[in-house]
Order: sequence, then structure tokens, then C-alpha cells
Amino acid sequence: MFVLTIDQAGSRRAQDRIPELLELLRPIPTVLPWERSVGDEAQGVVADPPDVVDAALLCLRAGGWYVGIGIGGVETPYPSSPREGRGSAFVAARAAVDRAKKTGDRAPLAVEGPDGAREAEGVLALLGRHVMARSDAEWRILDLLQPGMRGTQTAVARSLGITPQAVSKAAGRAAWHEEQAVRPAAARLLAWSDDGTA
Repeated sequence: MFVLTIDQAGSRRAQDRIPELLELLRPIPTVLPWERSVGDEAQGVVADPPDVVDAALLCLRAGGWYVGIGIGGVETPYPSSPREGRGSAFVAARAAVDRAKKTGDRAPLAVEGPDGAREAEGVLALLGRHVMARSDAEWRILDLLQPGMRGTQTAVARSLGITPQAVSKAAGRAAWHEEQAVRPAAARLLAWSDDGTA
């Protein structure tokens, strides 16, 4: 099981962004729902590794969040709220978010858990660096691209009134194709680590 603890950066100097974060994460499936845990922090319990990857990268794209991913057990029966949850995944998520605050120039993300957690963190941090570096203009293009669909670049170019070459260059600069290829690898590493908790 995966517990994500997400803490707002610079919250003492900024307005409360937790409602915005909860809305951002609402489409991501959970075992225990996304909710404010304490103050400027939110938490959720997620079962599927691809959903963990999606949630982490959404937070990094939005910016201003420290993302801690804990891998481990969650005691059953599940409570109605992650605030009442117990288990090693919660402890790992706390350690991870604390470490995410100390990543320096790297993506503010950390993963704690059994074997495979640090490898998953490395891959997610690399992906996060690309996600965080993209411009608004690149996102306007990338948000319309469909992975693995033929003709999507031409369709995007037509809808935006630009050339297919401009779409191709934006996708290349933003490492979009690489991201699509690497997301499943990050999910597999998370799954491998989670299998080590059984």
C-alpha cells in the first residue's frame, strides 16, 4: 500500500493551498480519500502504483509541494480517514515528506520503504525535473497529446493553429515521449518495493 503525505512549501508566507491540492488530486483513485491531515498538509492512501506516479507528478507540475511517498503496510480494517490510519506506510510517508524538504535543487520528492523505494525515487525525481521545467506554452501542447495514438501531433497542431513540426519540437524539448516510456518503469519499481512488504 502507498501513503502519500504532501506538504505545502512556504505555507507560513502563502495562502492555504490545500483546497486547490485536494481538487487537483480528486480524480486519482484512493483506498482512503485525499484530505487535509494537519495544517498545510494532505494525505491519501493509494493502492495502484500508476496512480501514485500520477499523483506525484501532478503535485510537482503544480509546484510548491513536498511529496512524500511511503510504502508499507496499512492496518485493517481501514478507517474512514487517513488521519486515523496506522501502519508502516504512514511512518514511511512521514519520513519521506521530511526528507523531500531537504532535496535542494532536486525535485521535492522522496520515497521510503523496502527494497526498490530508492530506485523508484530516483526515476520519479528525474521525471519530476522534466515536469517542473516545462513552460506554459509546452503544457498547452502536451496536455492535448495522446500517448501511442497515430496522427495526434497533426491533430494537436491543427487545433492550436501551429505546425506539426512545432508540436514535435515542443514534445522533444519537454522529453514528453521519454516521460510516457518511463512512467511504467517508475510504477514497476514502486510495485516491486510494495511486494517486499508482503
